[in-house]
Order: sequence, then structure tokens, then C-alpha cells
Amino acid sequence: MGRGPSTPENGSDAAASDSAASLRAYGGEGGDTRVARRRASLIDAALDLLGADDAEAVTVRGVCRQAGLTARYFYESFESVDQLVGVVYDEIIEEIAHRSLAAFSEGATMRMKVSGAVAAIVDLIDQDRRKGRLLFSQALLSPVIAAKRSESTALFAGLTLQSTSAILDVHVGPAEAAGVAHYQVGGLSRLLAAWLEGDVELSKSDVVDLSIALLVSPAEILEKSLSHGSADGE
Repeated sequence: MGRGPSTPENGSDAAASDSAASLRAYGGEGGDTRVARRRASLIDAALDLLGADDAEAVTVRGVCRQAGLTARYFYESFESVDQLVGVVYDEIIEEIAHRSLAAFSEGATMRMKVSGAVAAIVDLIDQDRRKGRLLFSQALLSPVIAAKRSESTALFAGLTLQSTSAILDVHVGPAEAAGVAHYQVGGLSRLLAAWLEGDVELSKSDVVDLSIALLVSPAEILEKSLSHGSADGE
């Protein structure tokens, strides 16, 4: 008599057995450590593919080949390529946010704060151009990346708005303030994209200096405008 389909219970038991086996210590390395190492390898492999000059569509097979792993280990950590790409993007955004906010907080003046934050961002994408291409390259326009870029723009616009409000004695309507923040983040993103793609021939230090000037100027102009407006109204 042939074997029938596995019942949900049998399937769950088999999956639990496989999971338990995969987490056993092997060669002195714990199971959790091996899973984390394979996950990191898949993330790095995806970044290799996404950040390449001739980036192509990312597939499970391609990522596994780049990482030197089988598909079994891909599905150990990710449900789909879209989830993997989202994780890669989020990790880079988290790294940039952490570095830039830390540098911003160390500055003594507004210009020094902005200078530190911009330098931290440019340093990161210059050290690993793959990260910059994933965040800014117009050649990468998949639905997942497009959605992530929209989310990150809103995130950094919010951070810019909060940071600027904390160090400038300016009071504008929420719509105007949000508009300035989005303008700054969008402009910086396009400048960095053009620099990475070779459309703007500037040195790294020139990119930092130009970015600082463009980010600080709107805030300074806004501050002066409001100050003059208050004086005229007295």
C-alpha cells in the first residue's frame, strides 16, 4: 500500500526535526551561529548583485550561487527574494541613520552638525559603493526598492525636520517645514546618485562641501527671512 500525503502534524514534526538537526553544534560552531553566518552571507551576496555596475534581476539561484550556498539555506532565513532585498536595504538605512545622527549630535554649531552628518554618509557610501548604488542608483527601480526609497526619504525628512527644529529658533507651519526637509533630502540623494554614477565629476571632499552648503543654506535663508519678517511686523 502506497504512502499517503503527510498529515499537517507529520509535516510539522518533520520540519521541527530538520530545524533541530540544523541547530546542533557542528565542528565547534553552534547551530544559531551557523544560521546567522549563512544569513549574513546571503545578505552580502545580494548586495554584491544589487550594487554591481551591471546589476541584473536578483534571483534565489543567483544569490545562492554568489554566496556558495544551496536554496535550502536561502529559505532557512528568507521567504523570498523581495524579503531579502528589503532586509538588505533596511540594514544599510539603519547603518546610515546611526552614523549620521551620531555625527550630528557631536557638532557644536549647526554647520558643524550638518558637516559631520554629511561626511558620515559620504564616507559610508564611498567605502562601499554597493551600498550607495542600492540606495540611489536609478538603474535599480524594482517595486521593492522603490517602496523602500520612499520610506527612507520620509524617514530622513522627518529626522532632518526634528534636528533642524532642535537647533534653530525658527517657527514655520508644519507643511512648509516638511517641504524644506523633503527638498533637502531629495536634493542630497540626487547629488550623491549623480556622483556615484560619474555624472558629476567632484572629489569626495567637494561632494561633502557642496552638500553642506546646499543643506545649510535653506535653513539659514529661512531663519533670516523669519527674522526680517518679525522685525517688519514690530
